[in-house]
Amino acid sequence: MSEPSGSGPRVDCHVKLLDERVVARAQRRGLDVLVYAPHFTRWPEIRERAERFSDEDLLIVPARELFTGAWGDRKHVLALDLEAPIPDYLTFEGTLAELERQGAVVLAPHPEFATVSVDVIDLNRHSGAFHAVEAYNPKHRASHNRRAREIAMETGLPAFGSSYAHLRRTVGEVWTTFETTIDTPEDLHDALRSGVPRRVFRRSGPRHRLRRATEFAHLGWENSVEKVDRIVLSGREATHPRHLAYEGRFDDVAVY
Repeated sequence: MSEPSGSGPRVDCHVKLLDERVVARAQRRGLDVLVYAPHFTRWPEIRERAERFSDEDLLIVPARELFTGAWGDRKHVLALDLEAPIPDYLTFEGTLAELERQGAVVLAPHPEFATVSVDVIDLNRHSGAFHAVEAYNPKHRASHNRRAREIAMETGLPAFGSSYAHLRRTVGEVWTTFETTIDTPEDLHDALRSGVPRRVFRRSGPRHRLRRATEFAHLGWENSVEKVDRIVLSGREATHPRHLAYEGRFDDVAVY
């Protein structure tokens, strides 16, 4: 893992929030690209918001962090270049099959972290399904980041890093530089699919440690019982597999 340096377009490969303040912070921190993948938001809305905040100074690329499996044993999968919406809470295999059908870019965020991640067994078993694995995430403990780097080496998958920012101040704490030009979402898709050489960078020092701790503390709310009841049990949330928007297309692989 490298300290701030390097050339090539700077991509924060996963942020959860997007507004004027996020854009301003990203630009102050020298980023060229943000990958925007909020929780429980349908693909058309993500795509529209990404387009609205993109300009010649900062490219916003839409993505979906898909929750697969049941809440207590879910595995997150980060997907770019979707051609149609995919709900959360499908089986892991059902999600991967749909992503393959769409020809999406598929990344493994925060591997082997808590109960929300793919592990090295998943990645080896589905070796052709993933294009990269995350090697640094601020929500990780130091041991988790070490293990993430080991997983990248064990699987032979290219690495990427992201701020995984759920809080504005974390945007730009981590980025990945690619040895290619990235001016459009398609450029990033192609770089990830083809395994273009890249390097992962992060900030350091007391402020970085504080922001990591704050992001980790945010997990408590993110996994609260109240949120589980609202999202999983209601059936009315935008990315619930039984939502009317999906017209029953995923009923055979839905876990709720």
